[in-house]
Amino acid sequence: MKPNIQKENIIVENFIVHYMLSFKHLCLVTVTCPLLALIICFITAYIFQPDDIHETHCRVYNIIPSISAITGISPQRYLWRISVAFHIGPRFIIAAVHKSYHLNLINVSSKHHDKAKWWLNLAFWLNVLEIGSLCGVTYISNRENYPIHEKLFIIFMVSSLTHMLACIKAIRWVAETNNDLESVQKGLLIKKCLLILSLVSTVGLVTFFLKHRLLCHDMAFSWFAFCEYIIALANMAFHITVILDFPTEHLVVAKGLHPVTKNNKFD
Repeated sequence: MKPNIQKENIIVENFIVHYMLSFKHLCLVTVTCPLLALIICFITAYIFQPDDIHETHCRVYNIIPSISAITGISPQRYLWRISVAFHIGPRFIIAAVHKSYHLNLINVSSKHHDKAKWWLNLAFWLNVLEIGSLCGVTYISNRENYPIHEKLFIIFMVSSLTHMLACIKAIRWVAETNNDLESVQKGLLIKKCLLILSLVSTVGLVTFFLKHRLLCHDMAFSWFAFCEYIIALANMAFHITVILDFPTEHLVVAKGLHPVTKNNKFD
């Protein structure tokens, strides 16, 4: 495959593609890894290790184990950590591509272009923080070091929710620079619904956690865990909406791609 064409930012001349992967498939596999691992951990732990996953400091009646409980015991912890290892790398690539994609959509002549860039940068770094805290929560379990695990979980929750908000604002302002809000309405509606679901579940999570820790209510920890699963699923669903922006794009490893300025032309 050796075409000779011109792009706006890249000259593609006599290039050879070594590897090409559908970006949509990459996003789907990236989210599927932890989702399948979570399901397997839940089922196997619930069937074979119920005493280990239902134990709490209050020792009250509990039927739904937390994510930390089912992924913090052996051998489920190994499956969970392997799945997150496969998940983390592509997440950084997806975050960088998502930011670059929307930066290229900004109309620099619009009065809103600085605001759009600011929200895109904020969303990107919050995403990086979320990925890093997810890594920390995964590899520092609550059984190994509960105080650190708890703080990392809080960072993950805050960065996740604020990233959702920043991402929604960024996409909206990018569309505003082109006076094209209509084209992103469907995606924004889905993202807003997932953000609202996450916020409501977070309120429930904090409420039931306090009831469990301070008052030791029966089933409080189960409701806490239920909210935790809803948040995890909403988070995965939010990140998978990125495929709405990249339905046909591919991740390419090639020889012969030369970055140039926008004013460069072929001779």
